[in-house]
Amino acid sequence: ERYQVTKLLGNGTYGSVSRGVVKTSGEVVAIKKMKKKFFSWEECLELREIKVLRKVTHPNIVKLKEVIRAQDELHLIFEYCEKNLVELMQERTSPLPEPQIQEIITQILRGLTALHKAGFFHRDMKPDNVLVSNSTYKIADFGLAREIRSQPPYTEYVSTRWYRAPEILLHSLRYSTQVDLFAVGCIMAELYLLRPLFPGTNEVDQLNRLCSVLGTPSWPEGERLASAKNYCFPQYVSTPLQSLIPNASPVALDFLRSVLRWDPSQRPSAEACLEHSFFSPPSMQRQIAPPVMNRMRAESPENRLRPAKHASLGQYGASIITRSNKQIGMGRHRF
Repeated sequence: ERYQVTKLLGNGTYGSVSRGVVKTSGEVVAIKKMKKKFFSWEECLELREIKVLRKVTHPNIVKLKEVIRAQDELHLIFEYCEKNLVELMQERTSPLPEPQIQEIITQILRGLTALHKAGFFHRDMKPDNVLVSNSTYKIADFGLAREIRSQPPYTEYVSTRWYRAPEILLHSLRYSTQVDLFAVGCIMAELYLLRPLFPGTNEVDQLNRLCSVLGTPSWPEGERLASAKNYCFPQYVSTPLQSLIPNASPVALDFLRSVLRWDPSQRPSAEACLEHSFFSPPSMQRQIAPPVMNRMRAESPENRLRPAKHASLGQYGASIITRSNKQIGMGRHRF
């Protein structure tokens, strides 16, 4: 009753998203209507998207403004963003300038740093799930997110194939935040190329494409996983990234190589990524020395086996107001 839907933006497996306005103020919002019925607030608050966004408030993560349940239907009210990265790239007739790509990836990494520190990883990072609001880039769609401290195995479908980390392609039952960093590398390469770097048609083709670019891995755990699914890595030497992405600077290619690694333990954490010289002012950019890269990898979450500390709502300045009407099964949570 507080919102008026003005346009259907899209339909998905789990629900639909519409543009709407707040009737009293005219503020534009995005309204996500879930297909599933929810019969209690407890059930609503177990929804992954709500669990994540209750704990994480950050400029580079889309803001959940309100949750409304009426007649067992659940509506999630988000801040409105004009487009996503796919639409941004589709508008281009020439490659994005590197400073803009640097800014986009910086903001994505800041959002991931906040997400990972709060104890979650996304699992479905892709251009569709990075929204654009003016010059701010926001991570969205946390329906597949998991808690870092949750117990494997993770067996359900995760991530769109073109951005899927090799450990997921090989059906590892144990993976963590590093899958998000591999996806960031895929997104960054696509921003330069305006097309996917690894557009596989199925899982085997996807692995073959990774081999053709990254080279045949020397990764014992990967070889064990491949053997378990009767997959044999084809023999390739790595293709120089500068031949595939000629419009990327040497320091940008160095960063890409740091995250597009077969072995997840060798990928830096999101926070460590921001220390890479690609994200320094141009006057300070230089090829980073091996000791710095080694420190970045050592700081990655897989190399630090301590569980992530969960942030409380109070730490992020969030508050929740609940009102309910049992007669019509209606309630509202504001964030």
